[in-house]
Amino acid sequence: MFKKLFGKKEKLTKTMELKAHASGDIVKLEDVPDAVFADKMMGDGIAIMPAEGKIVSPVDGEIIQIFPTKHALGIRTENGVEILIHIGLDTVSMKGEGFTAYVEEGKKVKAGDVLVTVDLELIKKKAKSAVIPMVITNGDVIEKIEKPILSGKVTSFNETILKVTVK
Repeated sequence: MFKKLFGKKEKLTKTMELKAHASGDIVKLEDVPDAVFADKMMGDGIAIMPAEGKIVSPVDGEIIQIFPTKHALGIRTENGVEILIHIGLDTVSMKGEGFTAYVEEGKKVKAGDVLVTVDLELIKKKAKSAVIPMVITNGDVIEKIEKPILSGKVTSFNETILKVTVK
């Protein structure tokens, strides 16, 4: 109680780093073979063509949505940034087959926590693409997005692939 009254108010981080949400090859959002992502209709971000089926949290935050089919989920950071991770393209039609979720709505996560694992070979067989876009869906609170890595291989949770500054 005294800490709340007399303690220093914690200042929220204005610029945050988003780590790689999967291991694989970086794909510019504009190169994702789906207009919803390529034209940034959902927001700006980056994608990874996965080398393995483990998707991790890119940041500390709270799971605000996980689709029943487990192909997409939303994370909100402490400073209000909302992130969508969409696993594969046209994977909603798989109805959850090959997807295992390790989180549910309301769960707090730390950067690097496993969110979902997928059967990558099944996705490659049944979906349009295995690419995993990660986009900032509430761009109205964002001052700028930096993309320090635009190509090449990344390892989940090792490299910073987006730097997001809030207004």
